[in-house]
Amino acid sequence: MKFLRKIRLASPLAVGVALLSAPPAQLAAQSDPAAGFQGYLQLVSAKAQGEGVSQQAIDSILSGLSYNPRVVSLDRAQPGSSPGAPPPFSSYYVKHIGAERINLGRAAMASNAALVSRIEAQYGVPRKMIIAIWGKETFYGRIKGDFDLARSLATLAYEGRRRALFEGELIALMKMADRGVPRARMLGSWAGAFGNPQFLPSVYLRVARDGDGDGDADIWNSRADTFASIANYFRDAGWRPGEPWGVRASTPAGLNRSLIASRLESPSCPAVHNRHSVWKTVAEWRALGVVPQGAIADQTMATLFEPDGPGNGIYLLTGNYRVILQYNCSNYYALSVALLADEIAR
Repeated sequence: MKFLRKIRLASPLAVGVALLSAPPAQLAAQSDPAAGFQGYLQLVSAKAQGEGVSQQAIDSILSGLSYNPRVVSLDRAQPGSSPGAPPPFSSYYVKHIGAERINLGRAAMASNAALVSRIEAQYGVPRKMIIAIWGKETFYGRIKGDFDLARSLATLAYEGRRRALFEGELIALMKMADRGVPRARMLGSWAGAFGNPQFLPSVYLRVARDGDGDGDADIWNSRADTFASIANYFRDAGWRPGEPWGVRASTPAGLNRSLIASRLESPSCPAVHNRHSVWKTVAEWRALGVVPQGAIADQTMATLFEPDGPGNGIYLLTGNYRVILQYNCSNYYALSVALLADEIAR
């Protein structure tokens, strides 16, 4: 019996189990960070089977995978939240948007006018917002990523720091295979996002749409599928047709910001939402001397946001801004997409 027990402990599955019971710090300290990777894949395979994934799909995704240390390095190099004031939004906007992205967006909207108008009418999401997301995420399809999604997701899941997230996305990738998405198409960013809109697998399963009627939601190559999928994401997240994302505004010199600070704790992305004021109608903001610089109805609910501090760039944000935040929970991301969309439509 002792001999048999030793044999079992030497199997890849047993090694994987032992490693999974160790904390991430201990995993990182190993001389060979890939030890137990194949055993871990067997555990994921069993979980996928439990969720109804076919053996064919499991094999197509997991067979031949190897640990990718470059993906782990890229993940650990991501900047975290630094103490103190955030960097200026104005410099972020210039760096991440710029004239070229605006001009290409205008050209993209003009060259796809009939298609994006149809998608807008079907989903109730403005065409300028659909094009802006495409432009922000992949520079209008120019930068989609060439990492093998299965290898990246399996590596990040095994590495362990965000195992629940990446393991779930790896299994979702298998479910995509069951839906008929070709394995050869499964390329994207090192963090597992892919296609023109940079969806994660779970998002693809939930909101990807076939916009051209060929039976295939190909968000890698089809503009119709890309636009329909982005619009469906926004509609699913609660986009309200006819309401702007927000407008620029001006504030009076004596506005007491302590009286309009939000006292609510957001259940998601609290650091992002804590920078917004309380909700008031636009009419109530006007009564306080806050003047919108664009068209917005007086009954619209809005929060005040000054990304670079009091008086330095002032915006009234509606519930539709929160929809953009669901795409990427960053004020700088959401505001840059919103402003890009306005520039594209100008």
